[in-house]
Amino acid sequence: MNISLGTVLGSIPGITGTAGTGGSNFAEAIGSAISRVESAQTSAKSAAMDLLAQGKGDVHSVALAAQSAQLSLDLFQQVRNKFVSAYQEIMKMPM
Repeated sequence: MNISLGTVLGSIPGITGTAGTGGSNFAEAIGSAISRVESAQTSAKSAAMDLLAQGKGDVHSVALAAQSAQLSLDLFQQVRNKFVSAYQEIMKMPM
């Protein structure tokens, strides 16, 4: 199932604001991080498929690519969890 990044980010209220002095907005930063994670996963998958189907590469490079993809996904999930936690704390503040 493929869901467009624009659909996901567009459904979150207030996500298109600018980020301080950086000049880029939050949606672009999240989109870039998601793209990097997807790229790592795609390269790991293609390395595994090349090794299995065509005999290209070696087991070590496939294992390293898979581990790299897993670590990038884990890091992204931890950052997401911290962001959600911070958002929930902000929403608990009285106005």
